[in-house]
Amino acid sequence: MTHQSFTIRVIEAIHSIPRGRVATYGQIAGMAGNLRAARQVARILHTCSHSEGLPWHRVVNREGRIALRVSQGYEDQKRLLENEGVEFDGTGRIDLERFLLGSGSDIGAGSLRAKETD
Repeated sequence: MTHQSFTIRVIEAIHSIPRGRVATYGQIAGMAGNLRAARQVARILHTCSHSEGLPWHRVVNREGRIALRVSQGYEDQKRLLENEGVEFDGTGRIDLERFLLGSGSDIGAGSLRAKETD
């Protein structure tokens, strides 16, 4: 792994999430080299989403739910994900087996899973 800052690696990981897929905060932290930094990923999303043009809406919590409250952008995030084909069940949960980055037919899924278990 290069000596890039954690923030830069998080930004790159978020940019790598394709349309119609989601990643969890912890998954992004792992991709950036620190599995225990999910809260720091949330902070980076909050401070850098606009300036870095991040697809912030593709990051969800480990339960497959949007972490934002309704008054803080929940509906915007849900609408953006639905526009990309991501589906929610009746409780507002995304099926991570179907839509999580690294599941299904994603290219490079094996390398992503390897990083998650390191």
